[in-house]
Amino acid sequence: MVKKTDAEKPAKKEKKSAKEDDIPDWVSDEIQNAKFEKPEELKRAGYILEIYDSDNKIDTQLYDSVEDGRHIVTLDLPKKIKTSDLEKGLVYEFTFDQHKAPLSKKVTEYLQKEKEIDMNAIYQFELKKMELLDVGSSAASVDEELED
Repeated sequence: MVKKTDAEKPAKKEKKSAKEDDIPDWVSDEIQNAKFEKPEELKRAGYILEIYDSDNKIDTQLYDSVEDGRHIVTLDLPKKIKTSDLEKGLVYEFTFDQHKAPLSKKVTEYLQKEKEIDMNAIYQFELKKMELLDVGSSAASVDEELED
């Protein structure tokens, strides 16, 4: 008979605590199979924080929040927009579809009570178009006119 060493015992405890953090199947099933409503088109100004070439996505900081209060959202890029053409830090006007999939009251309450997560819907954002806004130079030209 082989006796377990002390080094093996904590690993067993870690496994148990990881299992306690697991989300039940019924919650993950609902989240993974969420039904999205008809998309709502939104226009927001902001700038690119991060570009994900392999996933064809961008993280954006928006000046005005989306429906759930977030200012930072990940946008899925259409194939016509190349990530190599994008620049971080420049101000753009983003036109995108906001897809919303409401979660059941049971799942919402579970996430709030057990995981301390306030989430009553899942959101997905698909970029339709973006336009570079010439913010800096228009402000500079107004300042120059005022000085004359």
